[in-house]
Amino acid sequence: MLVGEDFGRLFETFERTAFRLETLAAYDVEEEREEIERFLAGEDMGPEWDDNPWVRSMTDKGKQVSRVHVLRSPLSDYLRYELSAYPGNIEAGESIGIIDFAEQDVTGLPDHDFWLFDDRDVYRMHYTPEGVFTGGELLPADRLTEYKGYRDVALAHAVAFPAYWERHR
Repeated sequence: MLVGEDFGRLFETFERTAFRLETLAAYDVEEEREEIERFLAGEDMGPEWDDNPWVRSMTDKGKQVSRVHVLRSPLSDYLRYELSAYPGNIEAGESIGIIDFAEQDVTGLPDHDFWLFDDRDVYRMHYTPEGVFTGGELLPADRLTEYKGYRDVALAHAVAFPAYWERHR
């Protein structure tokens, strides 16, 4: 299991593509708590929301970053916060899609998050029931085809974030 800086290094060392499937209704990230409070209070979120520097640090090197977020509307406060940051991620070059189970029935997806790097390394994400990240588990190579299939199902059914957000903002 990788955590902290060890997990963070994966985003510096992948060569071409990073794909994430997100499945939780809420994530409990200590570094986001103050930001969530500011968002819910209607305060200005700052320039990083307009062009995410973390995403840009990868896309400026020609790397592709994408995700599909699986959720169910109506959107909770947490999901409104998270999705409100996505336009800045898109501006920085990330491709984002949404699968809303309230609008479509999609089968063939896992009930957990994962990252797929360069179509060769899959890390299953582990969280507490409250959404606190506990580590990324490198899955064995014989699971790669399974997870590439999950990615393909997610991408085939995802609605492009701008179209989704236009209806749910």
